[in-house]
Amino acid sequence: MQTLFDQKAHQEILRRLEQLTEDATPKWGKMNVSQMVKHCQMPLLVATGKMELTENVGVLKKLVLKLYKPIMYNDKPWPESVTTSKDFLVIGTFDFENERAQLIATVNDFHNKAYNIHWPHHPYFGKFSTDQWGKMQFKHLDHHLRQFGV
Repeated sequence: MQTLFDQKAHQEILRRLEQLTEDATPKWGKMNVSQMVKHCQMPLLVATGKMELTENVGVLKKLVLKLYKPIMYNDKPWPESVTTSKDFLVIGTFDFENERAQLIATVNDFHNKAYNIHWPHHPYFGKFSTDQWGKMQFKHLDHHLRQFGV
């Protein structure tokens, strides 16, 4: 799996984000394109410590999520219409151009933290290495860009 810390993968994601259009329709799922670009900012903000997840996840669910942790960064694409955390649900109307610009800035900020040695503890999955954070973020962005055909 590619990592968002790799220059080539980073440029690929930026190129694909630029190809998105305001009238793009999803191949699966419930979000429109503006909601998707808003949603994609959130995991990056969690990774950089700029957003905290508030969903109360019980002990049993945390144990189950830890079993799924490798799926977050392995080489297999995520399945279509996979569910997300309540903290990452996006409802409402957003300005596509503004949200896409914000996502690009957030992707760049994350990419520039490649040598960060103090990653936050993920509240659901626990500790991730730099490599795992980079793969997981690439995989998430790739999932949603494929959802909208880019």
